[in-house]
Amino acid sequence: MTVLLYVLGVLVFVVAILVSIGLHELGHMIPAKAFGGKVTQYFIGFGPTVWSKQVGETEYGVKAVPLGGYVKIVGMLPPGPADLVDSVEVDADGNTVQRVRKSNTGLFTQLISDARSAEWELIGPEDSERLFYRMKPWKKIVVMAAGPSVNIVIAFLLFWGVYGTYGNASIEVDPGAPVVATVSECVLPYAERERACTDADPESPAAEADLEPGDQITGFNGTQVTDWAQLRTLIQDNEGGNASITYVRDGQTITKSTNTTVEARPTSEDDETLREVGFLGVSPTSSIVRTTGGPIYTLQQMGDLTVQTVQALGTLPVKVFEVGQAVVGIKERAQDSPVSIVGGGRIAGETASSDAIDVQEKVVGLIGLIAGFNFFIGVFNFVPLLPLDGGHIASALWEAARRRLARFRRRPDPGYVDAAKLLPVAYVVASLFLVMGVVLILGDLVAPISIA
Repeated sequence: MTVLLYVLGVLVFVVAILVSIGLHELGHMIPAKAFGGKVTQYFIGFGPTVWSKQVGETEYGVKAVPLGGYVKIVGMLPPGPADLVDSVEVDADGNTVQRVRKSNTGLFTQLISDARSAEWELIGPEDSERLFYRMKPWKKIVVMAAGPSVNIVIAFLLFWGVYGTYGNASIEVDPGAPVVATVSECVLPYAERERACTDADPESPAAEADLEPGDQITGFNGTQVTDWAQLRTLIQDNEGGNASITYVRDGQTITKSTNTTVEARPTSEDDETLREVGFLGVSPTSSIVRTTGGPIYTLQQMGDLTVQTVQALGTLPVKVFEVGQAVVGIKERAQDSPVSIVGGGRIAGETASSDAIDVQEKVVGLIGLIAGFNFFIGVFNFVPLLPLDGGHIASALWEAARRRLARFRRRPDPGYVDAAKLLPVAYVVASLFLVMGVVLILGDLVAPISIA
């Protein structure tokens, strides 16, 4: 049964992500066609074609590698000033084919020319008014923004469903004088806090003071303690000084002396910045609190999630490098490291098959996982770099801005923005994304994150 549940969890996650990818591409295709653009291909996946069907001028299909999808919108790249139509020919099927001149020197120049040639290979004179690059900038923005917006809408609906019924679970410290939940046996660097203590690690001040889970701390260095926030401040401000700790155990008041040590730690739950502060080695008892809410509450939570996602994107290369170190065995993989769709599938499988999680929590966990992946995909695609959707949006915004500026200054129309000039950057970015994707997949296979 456990194996079947694991497989079911993986299948639910994979199918949900594939559906999300399909809807993302529909988000591009529907407005493109509505604006008169020509879409010749709509595919889910990459690599060899598994199945396809021609419907009108669009070929719909599925490819072998389910790691993305694409729609082919004709005319993404305009002909450059040196890439004029060299000839107009008729192929064996009677189709009119325009040949773009591609006599260039230089690696990047040749790459750009080859891309233009491939783009214009099957464009006929009848398509001249349907080319993507000829669309008004606002239409280009709608077409490119609609895809990732679909993922964000999916995430919103899923989060709203969870928050409106099950509630948003958060861990809150129990009120009143802090009751000890756990006592650290030793002092570990914050980055290594998940590993077990060794003989080489120094004993924690809390262990030296004989603190145990269940003890209620009532005083610190003569100051009466009323809650955890106050105690944490007293400990951090004490740095490496003497510490007299008063606590209640089984109705008896006990006072023990120790010395806090100085460690680089976050100063609060809301600030992950590490600072040199006093460290004791205790954590408070806490409870799970569920907050229900409607669409406004969901938007507020997604706003906070947006900030966290943008911050995570800024540190993504470093995090992926650390995953690479875990792959080769240099260090253990951090629990907060990024995962690929393979890692997401493993987490989904473990969630579905876990005996420690009830059915309701399993369903909520899977929905939250799918919502989180959709939200990340949406935000990630808005990054203003080609080949991401955000790169095309940035090009369209720049085109609109410089045309407006030219009209204001009564200058000639500068014309369309030539996205082809940014193709070398796009190739570099795509290569980096490919490398990071491979590293994450290897990490999810060799050093996976476990929910246990």
